[in-house]
Amino acid sequence: MPAPLSLDLPDSLSSRALGMADARGVTEVMAAEQQAQLGRVDIEEADIVGDWQRPSFDIADSTVGVFDGDRLVGYAEVGLGGRGDASVHPDYQGRGIGTALARWMQAKAAASGMDVIGMPVPEGSDADRLLAALGYHIRWTSWVLQLPEGATIAQRPLPEGYAVRTAEPAEYPTVHDVVEDAFLEWSVRDREDFADFEAGVMRRPGFEPWQIRVVTDPGGEVVATAIIVMADSGEAVVTRLATRSDQRRRGLAQALLVDSFAVAREHGAVASGLGTDSRTGALGLYEKVGMVVIDTWVNRAIAVAP
Repeated sequence: MPAPLSLDLPDSLSSRALGMADARGVTEVMAAEQQAQLGRVDIEEADIVGDWQRPSFDIADSTVGVFDGDRLVGYAEVGLGGRGDASVHPDYQGRGIGTALARWMQAKAAASGMDVIGMPVPEGSDADRLLAALGYHIRWTSWVLQLPEGATIAQRPLPEGYAVRTAEPAEYPTVHDVVEDAFLEWSVRDREDFADFEAGVMRRPGFEPWQIRVVTDPGGEVVATAIIVMADSGEAVVTRLATRSDQRRRGLAQALLVDSFAVAREHGAVASGLGTDSRTGALGLYEKVGMVVIDTWVNRAIAVAP
């Protein structure tokens, strides 16, 4: 069933459900907002494509775009588990579009049987203040970290018999299991299907096999993994870092970071970064190895009545 399009918008604007052909327009809106809020652009069209091509995501049923003529000026989406996102081009902010999109997200979540909808926003931004005024509360805080230019992470030798290398394609399902088992220890959501993982990682535009790094134990079994995305800016971003619960406190995660950043530099990376949030308890680990926080985000959410 198509997404509800009952948005309270100025008469000059229109709205409709989006399709994959709108990925570039969404990227441009988000990039303009990031530039205004953060002073740089992190979003790429490949991020949108990778997310929207997941089998579990029905683009037409889960998105809405706001248009000024043929120009996309705002958008929102609602995914599984009450995960949402929205953006309004800076040139069109202050006209009630953000409020209309937030209300649409609530209505869409309720119609889908969800009991909560939330989204990340930069702490202290206009979007943060808007959602706070609309009654959205903070669920958790997240941080974007970078390794300062010229800095290196001290190598952490692996235990005897362990090795770090590129994952083999046959190991991708195990990589997925290691990631999901670790992330579901603190993330309240349904388990991600391998098909969704594959769409967002291996089928993401620009993916190369070296970007999935693994640590294997003496028996050759994958026990830890790091997944890297090479951004157009030249930054290597570790999007997932996970260690099997029975293999922790052996330095595997730090060894993976050293390896990931070094291999990324070999492939042309000029900077390295990652993200974490307050549910993981990992911020101190990354700061101890020399990474610094460059952005703080909050995930704001609100309860909805199905």
